[in-house]
Order: sequence, then C-alpha cells, then structure tokens
Amino acid sequence: MASIKIDEVVPLMIAAAKLEFGKKWPAIRDYAEAELEKLARTLVQIETLKLTGQIDQGEASVLLEMQKNTARAVMLALEGMSLILVEAAINAALEAVKKIVNDAIGFILL
Repeated sequence: MASIKIDEVVPLMIAAAKLEFGKKWPAIRDYAEAELEKLARTLVQIETLKLTGQIDQGEASVLLEMQKNTARAVMLALEGMSLILVEAAINAALEAVKKIVNDAIGFILL
C-alpha cells in the first residue's frame, strides 16, 4: 500500500489550484497554499486513522468534508473569490492527488 507524503502531494495540489485560479492566483496564493497544506495534512491524518482502525470510510468522508469547508470559507473571505472558482480549485487540487490518496487508504475517498 502506498503512503501519502506531504512533500509530494502539496506541490501537486498547489499546481492544480493555481491553474484554476489563473490571474487571481497572486491575490490568493498565501491563503490557498496554507489551506491546501491543511487539506493535505487531513488526508495524511485520514490515512493514519484508517491504518490504525480508528476511522471508517464514512467518518473519513466527513473529516475530509469538514476540512474542505474550512478551506472554502477562508478562500471565499478574500475579495473577488467566487464559490464556483474556489470550489473548482479545491476539486482540481484533490483530483491531482486522487490516485495517491485512494491507493494509500484502500478505498475511494476522492
């Protein structure tokens, strides 16, 4: 089973989100990078909890959704950010690491 490594997934997530944000990237960069790192850390936490039998697929989905909501709220607080744009960026970031994450935790989370 693969393992989710922060130093591998964060750059993939940032690159995908940066493409979605386009010209707005400079305005949101610091916030987006911080929130995407938190999202990646949540994915690592889910992997650890799954491996130790402390979380099931349903609980993992709830935990991921909570962190996505937090990231969404932070990025939406910035002027000029729309829900559609922020959601597209988060979805692109997660899509970029989908295989790594799903392989590591052993079920389809993303």
